[in-house]
Parts: sequence; structure tokens; C-alpha cells
Amino acid sequence: MTARLTIFGANGRTGRLLTARALEAGHRVTAVTRQPDSFPLQHDRLEVVRTDVLDPAGVDAAVAGRDAVLSALGVPPGNGPITTYSAGTANIAAAMRDHGIRRLVVISSSGVDPRPYSDGGVLFNRVLLPLVTRVLGRTLYEDMRRMETLLRDGDLDWTIVRPSGLYHLPSATDYTVVEGHADGRFTARADLAASMLDLLGDERWVRRIAGVITTVDNPPLLQWIRREAMAGG
Repeated sequence: MTARLTIFGANGRTGRLLTARALEAGHRVTAVTRQPDSFPLQHDRLEVVRTDVLDPAGVDAAVAGRDAVLSALGVPPGNGPITTYSAGTANIAAAMRDHGIRRLVVISSSGVDPRPYSDGGVLFNRVLLPLVTRVLGRTLYEDMRRMETLLRDGDLDWTIVRPSGLYHLPSATDYTVVEGHADGRFTARADLAASMLDLLGDERWVRRIAGVITTVDNPPLLQWIRREAMAGG
């Protein structure tokens, strides 16, 4: 069944894949970005809207008349405070309520609930994971937790998607999705995008947290650190 979708964070690396996949599935898509001039996709069922998720009026306009909303917001870690996830999602949720829209799928991260991985080894579990989640990405994961709390305390039909370390694959795989924590260190962006659309249409995942991981063609750890670890989206 096709729908009218609004995608926030559409110009990020995951957001572009999500937008393309939604169009391929026959949906009508409103892609929200602060930089529409750099958005690479064109389609007769695509509308590209310039707005900031922190602008309530712009968010309200981007959501009005749609059937569901997906958030692929991505922010790189930093030392300063981060509010994009919580404040942006609060604006999205308020606009959805105002327009009677209930279905929302958002990207969070496995880093909000860090646990050792069975395939992680000492370097990953005892050094890299604490460094990223407690030091380098502390403010990012704190804001994601605020976002998740906001959704759990609200009344929307949300699904929170928690990928692990993101990396590039040319196409989606037979990814794994479980409730809560998924025991895998990596998630291909193509699988994350595919899972968001699949979960959007699956009522079993309403008001549940989905851990999504990719189990094939995972990158070597050092390569992933060099290319991906500190990037957003």
C-alpha cells in the first residue's frame, strides 16, 4: 500500500537511501533538508522542502497532509550540547498531533544502551565502545535518550530503530531485526533504510524498539574506525 511520507534528514547518507527506496516502493515523498540545492534525487512523486527540524512552523508545513513520518536525522558527535534529536522530534511529534498523523519511525542508535557484543573482542568491548558512548559521543547519546523518552511518554504510534555501527554496502541484505538489543556491531545504511520502510508497515512494531544489524560483509574494525566511526547520518 502506498502512502504520503515525510522524511526528515533526507539529505544524509541514510536519508538519501531511505528516500530512494520509498520512491521505488511507490510512495509519494516529501524530503526535508536544510540544503535542497545539494539533494541529488529527482522524481515526479518527490517534493524537496527546505526547512530545519528545529523550526516548528517549517516542520508543521512539511508534515501537514501526510500519512506517516520517518526521521533519518543524523548528527556527528561533538563536545558541545546536542539537541537536534530531542528538540527536532518534539517538533515533529507536535506537528503530527496537530494534523492527526500517528505513525512515526525514527533512527536512534545501539549506543543509547551500550552492551558488550559476542563478536566484539577486548578492543571493541572494553576500549572502543566505552570511548565512543561515554566520551566522544556522550552528548549525542544523551540526546537520543531524551528523544526516546519523549516518544515513550507520548501517544504516537512510534517505532524506534537502533542500528549499530553504520557503514556502506551497495544494496540491502537479508538483515536481522530483533526487539531491543541486537548482538552485532555493524549495520549497513542500505539495510537501515530498508528496515525503516518494512517496520513502517508492520503493526507488530508499533511502540517497540527494533535493533537492526547486518550479518554479512561487515567491515574490518580498523577500516570502520577510519571511515565511519565519527561520522553522522
